[in-house]
Amino acid sequence: MQCPPGTAAPRLQRLETRVSEQFALATSMHFPTAALEAFVVEFCRFLDQTIGAAQTEQLFDLLSAFALKFDCPWIAYGSLAPHRKSLTPVRRDPAVMLNYPDEWLERYTHMGYDRIDPIIKTSRKRAGAFRWSEVYNDASTTQDERRIFDEAATFGLRSGISVPLHGPDGRFAIMSFAQPYEREFHNRTITYLQLAAFQFHLAVAKFANSRCVDEAPNLSQREKECILWTARGKSSWEIGKILGISINTVNFHIKNVQRKLDTASRTVAAIKAISFGIIEL
Repeated sequence: MQCPPGTAAPRLQRLETRVSEQFALATSMHFPTAALEAFVVEFCRFLDQTIGAAQTEQLFDLLSAFALKFDCPWIAYGSLAPHRKSLTPVRRDPAVMLNYPDEWLERYTHMGYDRIDPIIKTSRKRAGAFRWSEVYNDASTTQDERRIFDEAATFGLRSGISVPLHGPDGRFAIMSFAQPYEREFHNRTITYLQLAAFQFHLAVAKFANSRCVDEAPNLSQREKECILWTARGKSSWEIGKILGISINTVNFHIKNVQRKLDTASRTVAAIKAISFGIIEL
């Protein structure tokens, strides 16, 4: 299928400029020579690998491996359309990728935390990376917003940073890195991860500009119903009661959806179904 003409060139040039500026900042800091050399080697390897990546999933795996070198096993990347309050996938946007614990994703979705997430609010106003602790301790952060961080910690996401990635027309994405430890990120680590986030975002934008988004897979009506209620935070037992079918039948349909959307998690399958426009919350 032929892709419609894009307008990504100016955006990509701006992103490339941001990456260059961030790299200059990193090299101008007074880091120990050995540490700086190690960073240059790792980051250059990451750059080379992303240039040769054939698909967005491979890019995500490369970024995950890079982040793990800084003790960040969990990362999340998502797009936000103009004037939308929650970080839900933009229709037919393939660039919604994350590896957070499934239990936390289910809790986050079920409680509707995307509507009050302080990381989203802060990302709208910030240009550079920020620590989650800064947001938690900010006087403008409400108790309900702090509860999101507190609950995330109980699922293992005890500290983190987020990188706003602003684009044209008010659209932007957020890249987050999380650790299982209650400790602050060093400034140098933040610089490394921010550089990697910019490079990842740039590579994803190039993919989107160079080829069409895959066609949405065909789901049966029952599969759509099951994944819709999954997206609304319902368990298999609850979905079975709502639809008048057994738990095994619910699980069967959800497994089919996961297979068709090529995901190992029902929560990520629900996110992809929203992204493709198959279901709407």
